Amino acid sequence: MSKHNYEVLFVERGVADVRVCEMPSAGPGELLIRALVSLISPGTERAFLLGLANTSDRYPQKTGYSHIGEVVDIGPGIHGWQIGDRVASRANHKMFAAVSVSNCNHVPNGLTNERAAFFRLTSIAMQGVRKARVELGEPAAVIGCGPVGLLAMQLVRLNGGLPVVSIDKDLRRLEYAAMLGVDAALPAGDELKTALRAQCGGEDPALVIDATGHPEAIPAAFDLARFGGRVVLLASTRGDTEAVNFYRDVHKKGLTVLGAHESTRPRLDSAPGWWTHQADENTALRLLASGRLVVDPITTHRFSWQDASTAYSSLARWEPGMMGTLLDWQNE
Repeated sequence: MSKHNYEVLFVERGVADVRVCEMPSAGPGELLIRALVSLISPGTERAFLLGLANTSDRYPQKTGYSHIGEVVDIGPGIHGWQIGDRVASRANHKMFAAVSVSNCNHVPNGLTNERAAFFRLTSIAMQGVRKARVELGEPAAVIGCGPVGLLAMQLVRLNGGLPVVSIDKDLRRLEYAAMLGVDAALPAGDELKTALRAQCGGEDPALVIDATGHPEAIPAAFDLARFGGRVVLLASTRGDTEAVNFYRDVHKKGLTVLGAHESTRPRLDSAPGWWTHQADENTALRLLASGRLVVDPITTHRFSWQDASTAYSSLARWEPGMMGTLLDWQNE
C-alpha cells in the first residue's frame, strides 16, 4: 500500500490542484478504501469551483462524491465486507478514504469501474424521478441534457413515461439524448412549445423536470407543463429566478412544484417516493449492472488523477461536450 495519500482540492476560486493529505485509518464501522476511479459531477463541482450562486465561496474546499475503490482495511464491528471487495462510496476525490459502512455499497460483479462511477449521479436523478410519481403513459419533458438530465430521462422512461422528450439549447447534447434512446430531442427556442405539444399527442406534458440549474429554465418549465401538471426542480439553481407570476404560472394552472434537492432524503428508513442514499445508490448500481441504464455514450473524458487540475480547467471553461469525466487513480 502506498505510503502517501493525495486529494483534489479547490485551492482558490477557479483553481484545482492535487495535494498530499493525511493517511486515514479504518475506525469502528469504517472501511479504508483505495481509489480506482472517481467521477466528476460537472454541474455541482463546476459551480463550487467558480463560487457560483448558492455555493460556498470559502477555499480550500474538498470536492467529489462519486468514488469507486477497493477495500484495503476493515474497521471493528463490520460484517459482510472483505479485503479486495470493490466499493462505491461518497468519498471525495482522493486516493485513500476511510468511509462509514453506511455510506458504502458493493459494486456488482461484472459492472466495470467506469460504469459504476455513475452511481451517485444516477441516485441524484433517481430521487427526483421518484418524487415525480411517474404514471405509465404520461408524457414527460426533461430540460437539460447534461449527465443528470440524461440519467433522469432514462429513469422516466423506465418508469413508463411515454413519450419522454429531452430539451436543450446545445445541439451536441441533444445528440447524446438521441443515442440514449429518448423518444424525441428538441432544441430550446421560440417553437419549442408547439413542437413539444406535437410530440405529446397534441397536449402539454404532465411532467416537466428541470435539470439545468439555470434560473431562466424554471419559468420555461412552468409554461411547458399542462394544467394540473407537475414540475420537478432537480438541478440546484445558481441564481435568482425572476419574471415568475405565481398566480398566472403556478396557482391558476394548478401546478405541483417539487423541490428535489437530494439533501431532503430520509436518514435511516426509506418510504414510498423517499428512499435513503444507500438504498437509491444500491438500486443505481443494479440498474447499471443490468444494462437498463446506459452511460457509455456520455463517458467522454478520462484523466489521470495527477492531471486533475487540467480536467477542472476544462470544466471551468464550460465545454458542452464535456459530460462524464473520470479520474483514474490506479497509477501512482
